[in-house]
Amino acid sequence: MRVLVTGASGMLGRRTAEHLVAAGHQVRTFQRRPAGVAGATDMRGSITGTGADAALTRAVQECDAVVHLAAKVSVSGPRAEYEQVNIEGTRALLHAAGRAGVHRFVQVSTPSVAHTGDPLIGVGAGAAEPERARGHYARTKAAAEQLALAADRPGFAVVALRPHLVWGPGDTQLVARIVARARAGRLPLLNHGAALIDSLYVDNAADALVAAMERAEHAHGQALVVTNAEPRPVGDLLAGICRAAGAPVPTWRVPAGLARMAGGVVEALWAVRPGPDEPPMTRFLAEQLSTAHWFDQRHTQQVLDWRPGVSIDEGLDRLAAHELPG
Repeated sequence: MRVLVTGASGMLGRRTAEHLVAAGHQVRTFQRRPAGVAGATDMRGSITGTGADAALTRAVQECDAVVHLAAKVSVSGPRAEYEQVNIEGTRALLHAAGRAGVHRFVQVSTPSVAHTGDPLIGVGAGAAEPERARGHYARTKAAAEQLALAADRPGFAVVALRPHLVWGPGDTQLVARIVARARAGRLPLLNHGAALIDSLYVDNAADALVAAMERAEHAHGQALVVTNAEPRPVGDLLAGICRAAGAPVPTWRVPAGLARMAGGVVEALWAVRPGPDEPPMTRFLAEQLSTAHWFDQRHTQQVLDWRPGVSIDEGLDRLAAHELPG
């Protein structure tokens, strides 16, 4: 099929485009800076702003399917910025795809669209809740997911896939920040680091997105959480990533309640005077590091006819080989 991948300059978008090429599809990438995916046609542009409608019209022309990863991903910043990219950008892309006769649309979402602060223990996807989700990113992604699934109709099969905590070699988000904070001595364990959490190795995430695109006519209308199906204590996962990168393993502990309070204070300060990078702690981050969230994967794997091919331990070995060559 002829497939458009948005946001292919990011780790997961790039890997997804590479896996689509390897699967024999004709791939076009669309993002603000070059993706440079071998075997794919690279188009530069934005899903928002001046000229976005014309750029999206060109991007989807003659495509059979769209895998939409472009998004504003952060834990700080004005809500309007998230709304513009995550909601209005998705709306514009859906309209462009519909006009162009695209048949399949994979909306890349996040499990945080259904996380309202309580532990998630062996659950399924759950409904997206824009008003109750935590933070601007989760709320706007929840609204975008609702928009996408509402567009599902005969001849336009929409699937929302929610990869959970994607990591791997070349990760400038999760892995890079964990390692930087560990090396600076600023990576605590909340409570005892015992909360069970799911995560997803990047190649498994890319394979799941390819499967969602290929099986969209079977999986359409659904939101599916996808993970490695190997929940581990958050402290163990952090330690594994740090060891793979040659960084100190976190050992000092902070009560989760204190971390949430500190996160609220930091958020208030960041709103007045933003720092150069992400805030060191937010209420949402404190919840994620201290609350169990792992998911029943039986339905996802059955619908997608997919299984993760790389275990967490193998993924950590690959990460170590990338971070510590030789």
